[in-house]
Amino acid sequence: MEIKVTPEEVKRVKALGFLQDKRYGDVFNGRVITKNGKITAEQHKAIAEASEKFGSGEIAMTVRLTLEIQGVKYENIEPLRDFLAQYGLTTGGTGKKVRPVVSCKGTTCQYGLIDTYALSEKIHEKFYEGMRDLVLPHKFKIAVGGCPNNCVKPDLNDVGVIGQRIPTVYLDKCRGCKKCQVELACPIKTAKLVDGKINIDPQLCNHCGRCRNRCPFKAVTDYQGGYKIYLGGRWGKKVAQGRAMSKILTTEEEVMQIIERAIYLFRDEGIDGERFSDTVARLGFENVESKLLG
Repeated sequence: MEIKVTPEEVKRVKALGFLQDKRYGDVFNGRVITKNGKITAEQHKAIAEASEKFGSGEIAMTVRLTLEIQGVKYENIEPLRDFLAQYGLTTGGTGKKVRPVVSCKGTTCQYGLIDTYALSEKIHEKFYEGMRDLVLPHKFKIAVGGCPNNCVKPDLNDVGVIGQRIPTVYLDKCRGCKKCQVELACPIKTAKLVDGKINIDPQLCNHCGRCRNRCPFKAVTDYQGGYKIYLGGRWGKKVAQGRAMSKILTTEEEVMQIIERAIYLFRDEGIDGERFSDTVARLGFENVESKLLG
């Protein structure tokens, strides 16, 4: 027998991560948060068991790296949450709040330039968990990418972080080889021989680090590691591409500080119902960047 669930109760459980199945009045799909898209084998088993005990036995994967337990009856919502809590798992990920962070696997990927899992977990704990009571004008999405391949589309999130590796060129070691290994290694063809010496245009280089140690004469061996920050991206009914801040950050502490300032700026200066991209456009990117850096 279908239980009548009031609109107020539908809204309340949505805030807990349970979205109503449009086909039934008392059936919901529960979103299990994975912090950064990585969970243990034990947690995998627990989610599967929870799906069989409290849902339909089916699990869907969302585009933002959460797992959705399908077919949860209204009366099974709290038992499901209690069961998952035993394994360190929670539900959520909805509302006008900081949303679960999305991370690529840059920690283990051959192209990864930063420890994306570790950084994403810090962001999750400080901003998703630590700011659950902070109500914003709209949802706020954060993505962490390990390199300029942009697999998790950092520039289409409210704040996006991309690992960087800024090369240092020692021209005195460059011998102007006819087949320059640095030039051949550059995937975007930015590194070029100019007047017999290797040249990497700082305005065009995407800091992917592929040229590192390619020169047999050690002309390009040293790099400055860093983080490029994109502000004001959005994907959905209206699309906005985020814009990169002019400064490349060099520490995780700076990254965390910029994200925190961006969230509070959105809270204080955003208009209810507008996305962060609208706030940035309305205030002006240079003005927003100045506030975040200053």
